[in-house]
Amino acid sequence: MIHDSRKKIRVGVFGVGSLGQHHARIYSSLENAELIGVYDVDKDRAIQIAQAHGTKPFESFDELAARVEAASVAVPTDHHFDVASKLMDRNIHLLVEKPIAVTTSEAEKMVALARQKEIILQVGHIERFNPVMKFLEHNLSAPRFIEAIRLAPYPPPRETGMPRGTEVSVILDLMIHDLDIILHLVRSPVKEIHAVGVPVLSPTEDIANVRLLFESGCVANITASRISQERMRKIRVFQQDTYVSLDYMNQTGQLCRKVGKGIEAMTVPIEKGEPLARELDSFLKCVLTRGTPIVTGIHASEALKLAVMIRHQMTESPS
Repeated sequence: MIHDSRKKIRVGVFGVGSLGQHHARIYSSLENAELIGVYDVDKDRAIQIAQAHGTKPFESFDELAARVEAASVAVPTDHHFDVASKLMDRNIHLLVEKPIAVTTSEAEKMVALARQKEIILQVGHIERFNPVMKFLEHNLSAPRFIEAIRLAPYPPPRETGMPRGTEVSVILDLMIHDLDIILHLVRSPVKEIHAVGVPVLSPTEDIANVRLLFESGCVANITASRISQERMRKIRVFQQDTYVSLDYMNQTGQLCRKVGKGIEAMTVPIEKGEPLARELDSFLKCVLTRGTPIVTGIHASEALKLAVMIRHQMTESPS
């Protein structure tokens, strides 16, 4: 079947909080998108975001679902499964924010339903669309040691519900970005997990450190915190004769290579851009062409599975 690349996809956003508002903003400007409207349980919030981006606030979940063919699901993580399942039952293509779900069982059911319905299920592991990722993919073939650090301040309070993201552990909230990236780069089964984590302001871990040993021999050391006074998203990757240091937040980096008996350093050439805009544009193109998303439900399920294993090891036998 030939798909018209000029067609506009009728799209909606379910949940317009701290992340969903940006989905609405970007869809309103993308050439292939017709932003039909937004829905949020906070009706005043839905009105505010709809007015800001020239679209309609829907008071009814079902009413918006009946009008769209694709949607972003940016509700709290513990509602992902329920909202996504209802939308997929209506044959709506989905971009679900990360993590795909709270449990691996929910994730597997979502993947199975998308396969059964033959619809696109993409998951919002946004760092895969960060321009620095292309450089990593093109310059690394056999990583031996990886260090990833992701720090953020504690989310502000909300009038309704817990602060954004704190309905789950920092492992599912922040670290899962790096777990997905590392699984993508290493492409080897995990052999050992050593992890520690501490709840400080939330019922679950707010800061955590994990050491992963892969069957390939690669070792990854990952730190995530949502109680930091600073923001940081960095990764360093070492392989034979090559070392890459990248800053996701500032989209900068350095590559060091062994040349003769010395080391040659160069600034990483990166074409900067907004990762979320790249992610949503890629999603719409997959809907138009029925292509395979860069981050599929299966990829996201594997990252979630590893996150759940880490939490289990952390609570059962911290090390």
